[in-house]
Amino acid sequence: MLIKLGLIAGIILTGAAGVYLYRRNSKLRKKFEKIQDYLGDMNTIADSVRYGNLSVRAESSPKEMSQLTKSINRMIETLNDREKMITEYQMELTKKNNFLSTLFDSLTEGIIVCDEKFKILDCNQNIKNWLKSSKILNKKLEEFITVSSGNSFDELENEEVIVKGAKDLFFRASTKPLEFKEHKGKYMVVISNYTDQKEIESLKEDFVATLTHDLKVPIIAEANMLEFLLNEKFGEITENQKEALNSMKSSNKELLDLVQIVLDTYKVKEGEVELNLEKVSVRSFLEEISSEMEAIAHKTNNKIIVDIKNDFEINVDYMQFKRVLKNLVNNSIIYGKPDTNIELKAKQKDNHSYIYVKDYGKGVAKEDIDKIFNRYYSASKKFRKIGTGLGLYYSYKVVSAHNGELTVDSKEGEWAEFCIKLAK
Repeated sequence: MLIKLGLIAGIILTGAAGVYLYRRNSKLRKKFEKIQDYLGDMNTIADSVRYGNLSVRAESSPKEMSQLTKSINRMIETLNDREKMITEYQMELTKKNNFLSTLFDSLTEGIIVCDEKFKILDCNQNIKNWLKSSKILNKKLEEFITVSSGNSFDELENEEVIVKGAKDLFFRASTKPLEFKEHKGKYMVVISNYTDQKEIESLKEDFVATLTHDLKVPIIAEANMLEFLLNEKFGEITENQKEALNSMKSSNKELLDLVQIVLDTYKVKEGEVELNLEKVSVRSFLEEISSEMEAIAHKTNNKIIVDIKNDFEINVDYMQFKRVLKNLVNNSIIYGKPDTNIELKAKQKDNHSYIYVKDYGKGVAKEDIDKIFNRYYSASKKFRKIGTGLGLYYSYKVVSAHNGELTVDSKEGEWAEFCIKLAK
């Protein structure tokens, strides 16, 4: 009996345990299914975010996953905010880029950006207009631009260039290396159209050259007439009359020299002077200049001193070089002090010949040293004197044409010394 009761009790317990386990497994299975559904939803949300849809949100979740759901939603909201910021930033960059592109294309200069081998990477609208082509990217710069001097593109500094297809237009170009890290090794070529400026300069030069040429005729006629009067071709003259006529003759010669320097300057092309070279004795050359300038120096009681220890020869264009020295001496008379010496010295040293013209007067201010040889620059206004600013410019060009150097050293208010340096 006891055995039967035990068996019955065991069966009941076993059944109860089975029912309990079944119910528990059923709950676990439902939870597992919910988690599976949740993870499926999360996978769908992740795919949506991946393809740019940031409006999705995790709506419901198992209790155990609520914190994860909140974190995912916050992450999506953060990404959404970041995307808005990026979109606004991109819009701002686009506006700036459009502005810079408009500015780039509206420049009066032509801009070309090249790599280290001068292959064209970019250019503005002016370049396309001048070349009458928009298909120039990734092509060599030399296909479209020719440097008149023959220099390489990386050496250009306001040099004349020929732009293919741009007839009757004149251009200058300069090259600037780009220093930005991402553009290291690249170049920017800036091309300027100076056709209008060249035409204006040409008209001005033609006008001045014609005017000065026409002025020479009456000046020379006047000089001849003064010569006749001084030689008493029309009758005897008194000593006072002779002195007045000599003064007029001297002034007439100064005027003729001024007209001649203007004419010569306008004959000189940029960096180009025609020379007829010959061997010249420096001593006789400087003594001749001293003799010819003596009458002008006498007006201010200046004395021209020629100082040469050992005579030597220089190979120069006699007439043009003489005009240079006379111009330097004339400047010394104008800006030097009365009753002082004007020194003409010459020497040879280290395979070079040196000629010096020194006066003791107003000197040259430090700020004027670098400008004194510029065209039209003159210190005359500062000292209330007359001057064109062409004499030193012309002298500089002539000396440069001789492969020489013309420099000036000075102590303001005391002295100024011009030096011509020539190779032997």
